[in-house]
Amino acid sequence: MSKNWKPATRLVHSGVQRSEFGETSEAMYLTQGFVYDSAEAAEARFAGDEPGYIYSRYANPTVTMFEQRMCALEGAEAALATSSGMGAVTAALMCQVKAGDHVVAARALFGSCRYVVEKLMPQLGVESTLVDGTDLAAWKAAIRPNTRVLFLESPTNPTLELVDIAAVANLASETGATLVVDNVFATPIYQQPLELGAHVVVYSATKHIDGQGRCLGGIVLSSQEWIKEKMFDFFRHTGPSLSPFNAWVLLKGLETLPLRVAQQTTSAVRIADHLASGKLVNRVLYPGREDHPQAELARRQMKAGSTLIAFELSGGKERAFAFENALQLIRISNNLGDSKSLITHPATTTHKNLSDEDRDALGISAGMVRLSIGLEDVEDLLADVDQALEIASRL
Repeated sequence: MSKNWKPATRLVHSGVQRSEFGETSEAMYLTQGFVYDSAEAAEARFAGDEPGYIYSRYANPTVTMFEQRMCALEGAEAALATSSGMGAVTAALMCQVKAGDHVVAARALFGSCRYVVEKLMPQLGVESTLVDGTDLAAWKAAIRPNTRVLFLESPTNPTLELVDIAAVANLASETGATLVVDNVFATPIYQQPLELGAHVVVYSATKHIDGQGRCLGGIVLSSQEWIKEKMFDFFRHTGPSLSPFNAWVLLKGLETLPLRVAQQTTSAVRIADHLASGKLVNRVLYPGREDHPQAELARRQMKAGSTLIAFELSGGKERAFAFENALQLIRISNNLGDSKSLITHPATTTHKNLSDEDRDALGISAGMVRLSIGLEDVEDLLADVDQALEIASRL
């Protein structure tokens, strides 16, 4: 791979391993295991003295291509692909802690991530503390001598709050902790956490990387040393591996990722501006707008505002439900980053398991909805939003 290649070129050509047939498209190696020329060769491969594949739970040629292509995009030395985004988050966190350790995380997290940090880890003897991710002083105050991991997502789900990744990364390095960043909402196109100082980056590849509603997948990216020393044995023995078929689908998704995300973002900007001037909308949260509470930070660490919009409708849950139900083109779904525009009501879906107090603290009101912009013509999306707002206004 040429170091001078731009991201779009890397996403078409990086990591390709062609067989003796010289295929154009990446090969799909649908196999659980691999054979050896001799018993001695098997012994050498298991001992690490001979390169090659052993078992697809450990590594697989198609999965390796996906990992290498993501490394080329992210600027990472190594990666391990997982069966889902939550598989990536859980493996990245759990592989580096033991009973008696402590984790600090931003409180604004996807519901399942909160479960891992707040409930699963304490069950295994790992203490956890949630902080206001926007408050660097809160991060500092929460860190203890036994703090091993700092964890955040930015922009956050669903309120699109931003965390200063570089500042938290500096704090992690000063205290000997590892910073893990969930970069799903920004996408690797618009934000590079490793360049900002993060040690580990995780993705739900189910979202923008596939981007077409076809399969689940996840990936963890870091240094060669961290992957080898911290994650590989955990990964190999617990088995959150990505299927070769899904890896092949994700490889195809990566080829069009820059085109899709750019178009979705262009549409998101227009729709966010339109919503901000519309009736029934109390507030719009979009990192690309100047009225975002952290617009300056958005300009500093993101290349663009990305594809998600959060907005709050007056009238609470009843008005939000009426709006969603009136949509004809935009579909109700808790997924995001898809070629189809999707909307969800976080308080009753992705964040329903949080207490009322926790939702209030995060700004997730009963009238808030999260809109993921797809690839439809923006004029059709605007018309759909307008007619749904009109119907919802009749309540």
